[in-house]
Amino acid sequence: MSDKPDFDLVTVHKYFSAACFNKTWEYIDNPHRTPDEELAMLQSAMTSLWHWTQREDATPQNLSVGNWQVSRVYALLGQADNARKFAEVSLKLAEGYEPFYAAFAYEAFARAEMVAGNKAKMQEYLEKAFALAEKVEDEEDKQVLMGDLGSIK
Repeated sequence: MSDKPDFDLVTVHKYFSAACFNKTWEYIDNPHRTPDEELAMLQSAMTSLWHWTQREDATPQNLSVGNWQVSRVYALLGQADNARKFAEVSLKLAEGYEPFYAAFAYEAFARAEMVAGNKAKMQEYLEKAFALAEKVEDEEDKQVLMGDLGSIK
């Protein structure tokens, strides 16, 4: 058995990082997920992130978004501790880049605290996210961000 696969790994990682990210959004957008779909949502988010980590062209921003998505999935699954862990990685990767990325990392923290029932912490992270959102120059990105922030109660 050869150590070299008979397919192009660069193409595979590029395909699955994006395809699994998009599939995860299909699950996230479905408000009536079954337990099997919830498991598949987590698996697809983690698979996407792993494939991003294998790409030579992956940027810290790509990895920040991937970790943010995993955090979002864990929040949807009611797992605040795991959501916090991936929000933390997302924020670390976002530092020094456009405010959009850090704002979404704080959104992930706020969502994790919402799930945990920590209203004061949730509000603290929301305030940080809203402050950064004001600095986002791209109007479409800002609208997406504000919509997500508005869904945290």
